[in-house]
Amino acid sequence: MTSTDGLRLHPFRGLRYAPDRVSSLTAVTSPPYDVVVRPDGVRHLETADPYNIVRLILPQAPDPATRHRQAAETLRRWRAQGVLAADDRPALYVYEQSKGSLLQRGLIGALELDGPVLPHEDVIPEVVEDRAALMRAAAANFEPLLLSYVGQGTGNGATGVIERTVRTTPLLATTTEDGFAHRLWAVTDPADLTTVDEDLAVRHALIADGHHRWATYQRLREEHPGIGSASPWASGLVLLVDSARHPLQVRAIHRVLPHLPLDDALAGLDGAFRVRPVDGPLDAALAVLDAAPGNAFLLASGPERFCVLDRPEPELLDRTIRRDRPAAWRELDATVLHSVLLDEVWRIRDHPSEIGYLHSAADAVEQAAKHGGTAVLMRPVLEQTVRQLALDGVTMPRKSTSFGPKPATGLVLRVLDEEA
Repeated sequence: MTSTDGLRLHPFRGLRYAPDRVSSLTAVTSPPYDVVVRPDGVRHLETADPYNIVRLILPQAPDPATRHRQAAETLRRWRAQGVLAADDRPALYVYEQSKGSLLQRGLIGALELDGPVLPHEDVIPEVVEDRAALMRAAAANFEPLLLSYVGQGTGNGATGVIERTVRTTPLLATTTEDGFAHRLWAVTDPADLTTVDEDLAVRHALIADGHHRWATYQRLREEHPGIGSASPWASGLVLLVDSARHPLQVRAIHRVLPHLPLDDALAGLDGAFRVRPVDGPLDAALAVLDAAPGNAFLLASGPERFCVLDRPEPELLDRTIRRDRPAAWRELDATVLHSVLLDEVWRIRDHPSEIGYLHSAADAVEQAAKHGGTAVLMRPVLEQTVRQLALDGVTMPRKSTSFGPKPATGLVLRVLDEEA
């Protein structure tokens, strides 16, 4: 392959489930680790099949060190038993997800970490440390990040390789509980690999989903000083999607403040925002939020009580939001939430014990009701806004966006101790 200052996506020997050793591929897959946040979600996956991938990405034990050691031991045992087996040859993997009219295709490979990859969100150090400890113990990348790049939008280059490949027989095909159909193919032909390499050589990528795992890859690379690009620690498992061909969906990520009751949240505003009680159910309340002008949020304490906050006091915005950032950043709902409401009005620190992040609005409302706290429901950001801020070198507040569809975890893994 050629040397380049662009993206370098390397083939690897994928580690995959042996179909005859599990009840079904559907039963051993999982959403990404940060989507499976509730204990009942982990239990559901654990009981789906004794070899479900959740036992590797979210091992259950009393303390972190035990959890990470347990995941590493489970991985070694499953490999020794033949539950997980490495493919014979290094490959890039074409991955397809579809549901109804939605179709997304991309390439899974080991991406060099010093290439032009743009983050758009800050990360939580405690989460990075936990993921790093897990990957360090297991010497494996369990799930690919989702990255997007803007290609030609035609059937040439990497996209041409993908679209030729999907006309052949896949390595696997399954449909997960969320209704998405998944198919995977291996690309090993040297000419196809060269075509992909030459196309990606002039591309940069945006991290769509997986900022904490990308920061984890970077940390683990720093722990191996002097390593060259051939080292497995110098690259990380990713799914690259050409958003010119397959535009990603962008959804909001919601907050749960478990220790802040809704009445206290409203009392603390003291005129900082307009407060409007709105009727449920949740979908109707979200529609009111979507129609609100300017910065707005939907607060909920459960499935029957909702309030829209909007029209923030201009002087408060001027006083609390940084002036050394572009207007697009200053006007983000997430910026106003963190700079104004969380930091200034409610004085809540951005720590996992104080703020929960959930992709589902219904789950956020349920968790708020369970803990007697407040759910803060958000609106999505436009992808072009995210990409432009990233190009400007400006990161958004943590967990500002949820791009998708996200790759299913468990279809192909990457181990770092025997790459060829």
